[in-house]
Amino acid sequence: MKLGAFSISLSVQNLEISKAFYENLGFSVLGGGMDQNYLIMKNKNSLIGLFQGMFEGNILTFNPGWDENGKNIADFLDIREIQKHLKNKNITLTSEADENSSGPASLLLRDPDNNLILIDQHR
Repeated sequence: MKLGAFSISLSVQNLEISKAFYENLGFSVLGGGMDQNYLIMKNKNSLIGLFQGMFEGNILTFNPGWDENGKNIADFLDIREIQKHLKNKNITLTSEADENSSGPASLLLRDPDNNLILIDQHR
């Protein structure tokens, strides 16, 4: 199953300090902005989202339809198809995409250790 680009979304206490820390590890800003309280940081194919004051805890994030550069890819599995697959496997969803919609949508689920997973389709 194609889930799209993977990143980890970290809830940070101080965006400026976290930005500097990850820059020292070789990451650079790909998206977001200090004025928006979040940054998407990239190092080769690795992505980390830094979010200040937006949510608690850390989230594993997948973006169907995007590659690791945030660019659209032609061949991807729509989130509603992913959702059907998860439901057929009896996986409990915390929130669901509207099955009668198209385009951008998201869903949430938790793994067996209660880690939050966001599948977030932007197109």
